[in-house]
This record gives sequence, structure tokens and C-alpha cells, in this order.
Amino acid sequence: MYLDEIVAAQKRGEARGIVSVCSAHPWVLRAALQDAPGSLLIEATCNQVNQMGGYTGMTPAEFVRHVRGIAKESNCPFEYIILGGDHLGPSVWQNEKTESAMQKAETLVHNYVEAGFVKIHLDCSMRLADDPESASDVELSARRAARLARVAETFGNENLRYVIGTEVPIPGGATDHEEGVCVTKVEDAQQTIEVTREAFLRQGLEAAWERVVAVVVQPGVEFGDDFMLDYRPEAARELVRYIESDPQLVYEAHSTDYQMPQALQNLVRDHFAILKVGPALTFAFREATFALAMMENELFPPDERSNLISVLDKAMVYHPEHWEKYYHGTLEQQAYKRKYSLSDRVRYYWPKPEIQRAFDHLLKNLGGKPLPLSLVNQFLPMEYAHIRAGKLDNDPREVVRDKIAGVLADYTYACA
Repeated sequence: MYLDEIVAAQKRGEARGIVSVCSAHPWVLRAALQDAPGSLLIEATCNQVNQMGGYTGMTPAEFVRHVRGIAKESNCPFEYIILGGDHLGPSVWQNEKTESAMQKAETLVHNYVEAGFVKIHLDCSMRLADDPESASDVELSARRAARLARVAETFGNENLRYVIGTEVPIPGGATDHEEGVCVTKVEDAQQTIEVTREAFLRQGLEAAWERVVAVVVQPGVEFGDDFMLDYRPEAARELVRYIESDPQLVYEAHSTDYQMPQALQNLVRDHFAILKVGPALTFAFREATFALAMMENELFPPDERSNLISVLDKAMVYHPEHWEKYYHGTLEQQAYKRKYSLSDRVRYYWPKPEIQRAFDHLLKNLGGKPLPLSLVNQFLPMEYAHIRAGKLDNDPREVVRDKIAGVLADYTYACA
């Protein structure tokens, strides 16, 4: 198991890690699989993929088929792929009472494991409808996580690897400006590990505990609509020293989107060996498609254009459920955020049929002959340089893939 190799290398003092691509977007997965240097971790969250379909409309088994199909067309051996389930627990059903929510969480874990997911992040941090205010969050979360681990062990095998811990940034990025976020305190990380270990042992899960490879902590990174908080090694120094004394565990870092290359390298060096990225990849896809749409505006008369950008925004206005709780301000500010927010709530809308039709129209318009290099340089200067150097075909599909691959390359380099 490649995750074991990563942990062993870290414990030898080597700065090795693995990028976790947390996305179901086919173009993101295609770029990741085409350029995979070896083992690649692809993850789905409980909100994206679950027994009811999630917001992607896919069950765990359907997601695996989705990834397998893209791997085949990308000539990437499926055995290179490690499938992970993120935030597996009662999050989707946190407004329900405990037994109802946990039974559904058990089904969720069962379905993930049965479908072939092997990296399982157990997250029971959320308060359920009938939880007393006085309940100990850490101990309660640990007991519930152990309960779900028992389900995983029943339907899985020794290939399962677990991630514990729940101190993570807000999914998809923060909603308000922050001067900084609190790095996890050593005593809190220690308590999470010890309490969860005790809960596993009480359930008779000694063998499963031996396959816990990482704990999620907050290294001090975050992003929101229009800001990024970079990793500062000095702020995490005590946390880094603490995990060095543990022979079994490394850290998993969530929300590493938009970190600079040096920050990613520093994170891996400091034992944040699993780097999760998602919105930054779909943001790169949006950047590329918007740039192509702007080229289209220069090359085609109005009645022949795809009008992708306006079609996309119209769909977001008509179906605001994925962004209205996150994008605040005036109507003009909301309109700007729908297009350009780093939180990239646009990613929920690409599968809509009318948007796919507009995107296909865009590719058809621009795919008949090479793109004018002056326009490529105007709107996508990095891809212009790659075309001029002979590293990239002058084709809109390849331009989109290259834009996403550029983000992934920083992670691959940091993890090597």
C-alpha cells in the first residue's frame, strides 16, 4: 500500500507525500490521470457521493465506475489509483436524531468500502439533533468513529487505511476574511489520537487501529472568496515536533488550495504528507473555459457564439442553492463572486445540461483550427509559452487540460 510507503518515508526523515484530488469533475480527473507520476489519491466526500447520490448524483459504486472509465480513456492503470472517502460520517444527516443519522452513516461507510474505497476518513464531529449540550465532543466523535470503523472492518479487508481527526477548515473555503486561523494545539491533537485509540480498542478494533495512518489537523492554511492564508512553518513548529515522536501517524492537510509551491513543499517537509486539493482545480478549469469564451467573442459573430459565461451565470441565478448562503454583498458583488470567487461555487453547476451544451458549442467553435497565438498569449500566457515551446498542442481541449495540470504540477513536485 503506497500510503504505508509515504508514512515509512516520513518516519525516516524524507519529505515525501501524496496529493489528494478531491473532485468528481471529469476534466479535473482526466488531467490528474493523464499526468499521474505513479500512485494517485482520488477522493469523494460524503456530500459529493453517497447512497442517495449526493450533489454529483453518484453513489460510491457509480463514482468508482466514473473514475475507472476516465482512467481507461487516459491510459492510466486503475491499480495506480487509491480511492478515498472523505468526511464519512453523519454530516449529511446531522439534523436527524442519533440512531437515524448513524444508521445512515453506517450504510454510507458500507457502500464506500464495498465499492472499493480503501482510504477512509472517519468524521463524526458534527452535533446531531438529540445530542445534549453537555456532551464531550471529542469522546462522542471518537465513539461514533469507532462504530463506523467496525462497519468498515466487517465489509472490508486489511487493505483499508484510516484517517481520524476532524479539525478541518470550512468545506470549500471560509466565508469571511480572516487575519489568521488557529493552528491545532498539540494537546488537542494528542487528545484526539488517544481518545480515538481507546474507542477503537473498546470495540475490539486493535487491528484496524494499526492501519490508522494520519490525523487531520489545522496547519494554519485557509482561503475564501478573495483571500488566501499561506502556511507559516514557524506557527506550526510545536505541532510538527509532536508528530515526529509518533511512529505510526502523519498529518493530513485539508484546504491546501491556492498555496504557493514553496508552502506546499514546506507542508510535506513538516509531515503534512497528504495534501488535499479540490476547488483550486475546478477554478483552473473555469479560468481556462472563460478565457476560451473570451477568445470566441473575438472570433465569432454574436449569433454564432456559445455565450458560455452568460449561460452559466443564468443557471446560477435560477438555481442559487449552491451559492446563496456563501456569497454575500450587493447584487453586483454577488454577480462578481459567482464568476470569480476562489471558493468556486461554480463547480456545482458544470453538469447542468444547458451548460454542457454551451461548453460543447464553445469547443466545436474553437476546435476547427489552431487558436490565434496572439489571443492565446492575451488570455492564457502560460499555455502560449507551452505551445511555442512545442510542449502543448494548439487545441482548446489541450489548453484546458494544461491549465489544470499546471496546478497539479505544484503538488506533484512538493510530494516527490
